[in-house]
Amino acid sequence: QDGGVREAASGRRPGTGGGQRAAGTGAGSAGGGGGPAEGSAAEFLLRAGVTAMVREALLKVLEARPAEPVSFLAEYFERLVLAEAAAEPPGPPQRLARALWYVCLAHHSHRTAFDSNAGAAYEVLGCGGRRRAAGVDGRLYSELLRRICQRGAAPAEAAAELLRRVRCRDHEAVPFDVFRYGVLTCCVLLEFAAKAEALFAVLGAGDSADSRLCQAVLRALEDALGAGHGPRPGRYLEAGSRLGPDRLALAMDQALQERKLGSSMSREEFLRKATALFIAKVKPVE
Repeated sequence: QDGGVREAASGRRPGTGGGQRAAGTGAGSAGGGGGPAEGSAAEFLLRAGVTAMVREALLKVLEARPAEPVSFLAEYFERLVLAEAAAEPPGPPQRLARALWYVCLAHHSHRTAFDSNAGAAYEVLGCGGRRRAAGVDGRLYSELLRRICQRGAAPAEAAAELLRRVRCRDHEAVPFDVFRYGVLTCCVLLEFAAKAEALFAVLGAGDSADSRLCQAVLRALEDALGAGHGPRPGRYLEAGSRLGPDRLALAMDQALQERKLGSSMSREEFLRKATALFIAKVKPVE
């Protein structure tokens, strides 16, 4: 039997001797048959649909390039089983959870993977049930954006203002280009806020820093956001990344040379002002 298992695993048909050994035991003798196995391991996997399923999963991993591929695969197969077990299209909470999972799979800088995942999220939200026409409405779109904003450290005021700029009315049908723009803008806001928080950690210790340094960095950040042209939300993050250490160091040195006594600025105030600069550059959805 061990030899037969090894032969099956290697893709070879068991020989005559192996078939005779299997014939005397197990299910083979119960059915009265004593022939060889029905096919190789590869044939079994192909017949069961496992080969195509695993291939699709691996393509998803390569497309999304997640930080933790094993966890990604585990969640992918779990959701696949749940989707196949459902007799009816899932309700709005389930569709929102799946759509959020899709848009968070790949970083927005991986444009091809991000666009593909955004398309999958759009299809998930747009699937219709018995009493609902297919398509994404403004209510589901706005709720998805709200859930995206809750995943990061962006101030609540900034997230609320951004949602006001990119939201649609509840009854409106949301086209995919608007859907993608809103999702992308929310993802960029979260990363922008994270970078601003990391920058504040360099300016001071704890929850406060010299206001002269903070104001100098905010002015430099505003200048960077004003550079360049184009409607892409990612452009603002790319512009902020062009703030080199030399430029920031010069701005902070000039601020410290001012004779007036500097007060302190809290981390929350710095984040609020920094994200407000980003929000001011976001083009509202018409």
